[in-house]
Amino acid sequence: QVQLVESGGGLVQPGGSLRLSCAASGKIFRINAMGWYRQAPGKQRELVATITSSGSTNYVDSAKGRFTISRDNAKNTVYLQMNSLKPEDTAVYYCNANVITQVPGGRQYWGQGTQVTVSS
Repeated sequence: QVQLVESGGGLVQPGGSLRLSCAASGKIFRINAMGWYRQAPGKQRELVATITSSGSTNYVDSAKGRFTISRDNAKNTVYLQMNSLKPEDTAVYYCNANVITQVPGGRQYWGQGTQVTVSS
């Protein structure tokens, strides 16, 4: 019913930058909060950044000052600009969105993930 598709991942050297995009499509009445999560091999998935429908943002401590989350409500798209990347940022990054398809109600949707590798 709702699909989230990520793009923009890849291989980058330490100190480099990447911009991730996630576009939601399908039966969408309203999207509330959107966010990015990441999971490194052998580690638990962690929240990286969130953004509300009004534009309020929150970040994991390790991303503050380096990452910026933004959204385009007209395009149902969320972005994650990642600067000054470090090897410890290497992970599969997942897009998440709380989507209301019909009032009342809503649920969480996940993208399939995009690989980000930071290595020299």
